Amino acid sequence: CGSKTKSETSNIPEPKRYTRFNGSYVKTFNDLPELHLEAASINGIGPLVSRADTVLYKDNLVKIPNELDIYRVDKLTHSMPFLVPKAATLLSDIGINFRDSLIRKKMPIYKPIVTSILRTDDDVKGLSRRNRNASDNSVHRYATTFDIAWTRFDKVDPSDSRVLDDGKLKAVLGQVLHDLRERERCYIKHERKQSCFHITVR
Repeated sequence: CGSKTKSETSNIPEPKRYTRFNGSYVKTFNDLPELHLEAASINGIGPLVSRADTVLYKDNLVKIPNELDIYRVDKLTHSMPFLVPKAATLLSDIGINFRDSLIRKKMPIYKPIVTSILRTDDDVKGLSRRNRNASDNSVHRYATTFDIAWTRFDKVDPSDSRVLDDGKLKAVLGQVLHDLRERERCYIKHERKQSCFHITVR
């Protein structure tokens, strides 16, 4: 009594094994655009044609504050500070985990900078005039996706004499993002030209 046959035990899924970030940004954060788009289609709204369309989805969007203790939103020229709740939670978790990681490592506290959030078709067209790499089928149009810079961070306490360079901060952020990606919270693309992590909630 209580013993299980081989067929019964084979149906029990093995617990997922999480790996540590190995420092390779390009290989680790290389989720294909198709994966981002699929996740955005499932979790997002729209896509939006114009900024006026945000009114149609006001009950499904969270306005992202310009600045919190855990992150800052850059001056947005071709996007708006709105995300679906699931993506807004992911952004907050990234900021909190980044701060907590710095604290555990006894490092000075910095916060990441969000450089792009929700775009409409009109925003994408305007961006395309400046950036040939801007896609007409931008996943940013679904309010599921945001970009975080890896070359700039804000120091929380200017009076703290300790300083970390952007490379070290990028490595800590990479560890945080890798962990969330391993837990199937998001897809991530390491963007070289835009110097950002392109992140879509799953």
